[in-house]
Formats: sequence, structure tokens, C-alpha cells
Amino acid sequence: MRRLHACLSAAAAVTLAAAGTAALAAGSASGATTALSNRWYAAAPYLMPLDNDPPDAATIMDATGLKAFQLAFVLAPNGGGCSPTWGGTAAVSSDTAVQAVIDTIRAKGGDVSVSIGGYGGTKLGQACSDAASTAAAYQQVITKYGLHAIDFDLEEPEYENSAAIRNEIGAAKILQQNNPGLYVSVTTAGTADGTGWFGKQMLLEAKSQGFTPNNFSIMPFDGGFNGAASQTGALTNFNSILQSTFSWDQATAYAHEGFSGMNGRSDTGEYFTQADFQTVLDYATSHNMDRFTFWSLNRDRQCTPADNGGRTSGTCSSVTQNSWDFAKYSVKFAGVTPPTNTPTPTPTPTPTPTSCKTAWSSTAVYTSGNEVSYNKHNWKAKWWTQNEVPGASEWGPWQDEGAC
Repeated sequence: MRRLHACLSAAAAVTLAAAGTAALAAGSASGATTALSNRWYAAAPYLMPLDNDPPDAATIMDATGLKAFQLAFVLAPNGGGCSPTWGGTAAVSSDTAVQAVIDTIRAKGGDVSVSIGGYGGTKLGQACSDAASTAAAYQQVITKYGLHAIDFDLEEPEYENSAAIRNEIGAAKILQQNNPGLYVSVTTAGTADGTGWFGKQMLLEAKSQGFTPNNFSIMPFDGGFNGAASQTGALTNFNSILQSTFSWDQATAYAHEGFSGMNGRSDTGEYFTQADFQTVLDYATSHNMDRFTFWSLNRDRQCTPADNGGRTSGTCSSVTQNSWDFAKYSVKFAGVTPPTNTPTPTPTPTPTPTSCKTAWSSTAVYTSGNEVSYNKHNWKAKWWTQNEVPGASEWGPWQDEGAC
């Protein structure tokens, strides 16, 4: 049964959008800083300010020279409706917690972008009735925080919904028009070929609406990638897709292309080290790409032995590192030399593999507690499942129990 959501009218959308220009100039009541250069917004790594054991932004800034943060994620309310919330639960309109984080960053000369969407939860493009009401919801975020930048993270399952993507792209265009100077990035899934069918449909939707953001970024991880070479190959292929879709030459396509990586161990067990980040950074800068970012600062620290058993974590990277190692690649992309006085990391103990359970079968039915092995890992079923590949989704029916 389809549930209808109450959204702001198109007239309200126009009113709020018109207010956006003044918001960018004057900032929020808490005092938005003068905008940073676009290069900083292009380099801003993702930070969850309310979840995944948020690190102290001021500490990161002092340790790395980082100035910009990509705060995630703004969603529709979990209970339904067309109003912005943090993570589906905390209304933007009454927020003070995220505002405090932003105030801290700005007091130190930095700034933030806000990312909408992400993998989980209900997106405003799905909940709102049209592009105008979707834009009106996002304008509330821009106005409250005095934003100079915003990121549209369009991925599963939203980007499989053509109406939702039409709303999101339409909203992005409205915000771009009504907030002069707003830096807009669009982030979507990456594949070895650049991006998949739904990503290409999203690009075609942007073309049909005459919308060009500062960049279209892909996330080349969780898709069978293996180190930097596979990622730069995907970026090369994505460049060709941008050329053919928008009739751009190669240089113009690179100038509108971005990279969004995942530091350390990915959701599907791929590993991306500091050396991989350096290789992709060299590729991005040598091709004059517009964006270099990663998910996430919450993970930019070494796991303790107790929680580093070859599993993906939202609060650490599962690779040997100093705290904030990966943030320094963003700083380099912004054109700044980060500090070098960091201690030598303590090597992370290599977990001892356990024996593998019975191999997973696509035809078998599994219930809560059943254990299988797949891709050299053991997995435990969280609930009833059949023909759902272990590890295909962080929020899927399988819990990773580590290498075997």
C-alpha cells in the first residue's frame, strides 16, 4: 500500500528558495563564515556528527590542517513526511547538536557541506511530491546552517526509483539557481565500467533537465574492486560516460568528475590503504578532477585488537594507521601540506582464521542463527533469508563473523 506524505506546496518551495540567496549572504543565526574556496568543499571527507562515535572535529583540524567537513546524512522522517531530519530521527528545524559541531568548525576557520541521501533510510526525493517540495525541504537545511555547499548522495535503493531521482535532480537544479555560488556535488555508485545502469539513468535525467552540478562523483568500492588500479580504471571509464552523455571533451568531463572512496576495509571486504589513496589522489590531481573525498572520518582511526577481527566497522578502518591518516589526502587535494609530526602506528594484529562453516547456497532457506561460509568468511543469518548473497549489503540479512 502506498502511503502519501504531506509535503510543502510548490508556492512554499518558491518562497523558501528565494530566501536561499539571502541565507548564503548573511549566514545562519549562529554565524556562517565566509565561504571557503570550492577546492575545500571538493575535498571535504564525510563525517557523521550524531552516529558512529563521532570524532572531535577540532582535533582533526589541528592534527591535519583540514578545513571542510561533509556532514551526513539528511533524510525524510522515519515516520513519514517531507521535512528534513538527521538520519530520519532528529528534525533539522529543532537541531542544536549538529549546529554545535558546525559552530566549532567555523570558529576555527573551517566550514561544512551537508550530504543528503546515503544508503539507508527514506530520502526526501521519495517522500516529497515533486521537485519543488523536495527543494523546499533542502532549502530549510541551507537556510538554517547558512550552507555554501551541498551533496546529493544518490544510491540504492533511491536511484532505482525514477520518480525519486527526478525529484532529487530537479531539487538540485532549483537550489543551484536560487542560491548563487552554492557548490553542488552529486555522488553515486561506482562499478568497474564507471557506473551502473541506474547511475547512467541518473546522468540522463540530469541532462534532460539541463542540470550540471560542480561534479558527478562515483564511489568505486563495494563492487569487486581491488586496490587503486581498479579505482583509477573505473574513473577513466566514468570519464568516457560523462563525455558521451553530455557531449563534453575529456578535459571538461574530468573537470566535472569526482572520486569518493572508502578508507580501510570496505563493506564487502575490499581493502584500501594509504598507498591506494595516494595513487588515486595522484590520478585525480594529474587529470584536474573536481573532487576527492572519502567515507568516513568516523572510520579514520585504527581499530583496537578487540574490534579489528577482519570486519568492517563504522568507527575504525581495520588497517594499520595513525589517527586521521586518510584525512591528510583530502588536505593535499585542497592544496595544503598537512603536518608530519605523527607517531608510528602500532601494527594491527592479524586475526587467526577459524574453520569455515558449510558453504552458502542460493537455493537454501536460512533462518535466524544459521551459519554459512562465503568468500572466505563465516556469516550468521539475522533473519529468514533465501538467495541473498552474504556481504552484498551492510544492512542485509547476514552478519559477518570474520575470516575463515
